[in-house]
Amino acid sequence: MARARRAAGLSQEHLAAGVRAAAARRGLRSGTDASRVRKWERGIRPDEDSQTYIAEALGLPAGIIAGPWPDWLPLTDTGVVPLAPHATVPALREALRTVDRRTFLTVSSTALTTLTADWAAAGTTRTVPSQLAGDGDLVDVLETTARQLAASDPVHHPHTTRLLREHLATVTDLLDRGSHSAATRHRLHTLAADLAHTLAWRRFDTGDNAHAAQYWIAALHNSHAVGDTDRGAGLISDLAYQAAWQGDHSLAGQLLTHALSRATHPAARSLLQLRMARTHAARGETRPALRALAAAEKHLAQTAGDRPAWCAWLSDADLAVDSGQTLLDLGDTARAHHLITDGERLLPASRGKTRGIFLAYQAASHLDLKEPEPAAAAATQSLLLARRLHAPRCSRLVEDLIPRFQPYRQVPGVRDLLDLAR
Repeated sequence: MARARRAAGLSQEHLAAGVRAAAARRGLRSGTDASRVRKWERGIRPDEDSQTYIAEALGLPAGIIAGPWPDWLPLTDTGVVPLAPHATVPALREALRTVDRRTFLTVSSTALTTLTADWAAAGTTRTVPSQLAGDGDLVDVLETTARQLAASDPVHHPHTTRLLREHLATVTDLLDRGSHSAATRHRLHTLAADLAHTLAWRRFDTGDNAHAAQYWIAALHNSHAVGDTDRGAGLISDLAYQAAWQGDHSLAGQLLTHALSRATHPAARSLLQLRMARTHAARGETRPALRALAAAEKHLAQTAGDRPAWCAWLSDADLAVDSGQTLLDLGDTARAHHLITDGERLLPASRGKTRGIFLAYQAASHLDLKEPEPAAAAATQSLLLARRLHAPRCSRLVEDLIPRFQPYRQVPGVRDLLDLAR
């Protein structure tokens, strides 16, 4: 509570005054003074009415009081739990808050770059060899079920996301309160990273960027706890991808630079260089973008099919499409269109959501070539797929293209696409 009060810029006396004012607005009287605030900060639990007044005095929405005291209080005013010993559970607790964070909290870019710079400068944490499987039937069940839920069909994501979140809450409680062997703690941290990583992408796909970032940050803390440097680099690159999606290419470049400083596995480096190429291209930096593309292709060829589980999806299809998008941003439209089309064709049928995004990219490249009919066909296919799979991020890609179709209203297929978009 003291941290939340300081984050709001309040002294104990000012917080007490805010609590009294919140009660007065309801026609009630509170005897809260600085002495009572000190008691709360030392562990005395305020009653439910006082908690409502405290939230209001701190400038937090009433809906935040969804859990036991003091778990609902924000752990940081920047949205980023710093990298530190014993920070894994606080980072998980911050990600698991149920309140709509967009109403009162954004993730600070400065705090995010500080976190990743600290990660880049940190030594490798001692890890437990994977052959020490650890003990505990519950961990076995959680690991198996988490894999099954994460692999579920996207049409079931609204349901499986809730279950994944409950699994992560259970793992967090086990890490916080349980007494485990080193091997079991290793498994729990790894499982926490897996669950938070999946939930981050689920939240990002629905447009909940602040909450997605919290899950990526929590996953980073837990991958750091077991010394998985390559996965940490991959998680930072996901945060960079989100920054680029929001148009902050400067932040994306800083995050990717930190990630590349410690990544060693060729698959991890390929993914990072591919995203760095997109960032350079968005900033009009042609030579660095082409160098990053060449590095991404070289590293992917070096993997020989050996890829960590967290980036096992990375394929020639992803290389082709992201290379095409890079070239599209650089103005090489014809070659970009060829690569994007090839990448969409190579993509496995199981990656429907990714296919929807690739089709939206393909539609954009057709429009750049002034080919509205195939552009409309690709955009229509993308939009239908996105709606079937509940993928609003993919839908927005197509919706952003709609103004570019307006001059072609009489072209076959375009009017149908415009009607569908409406």
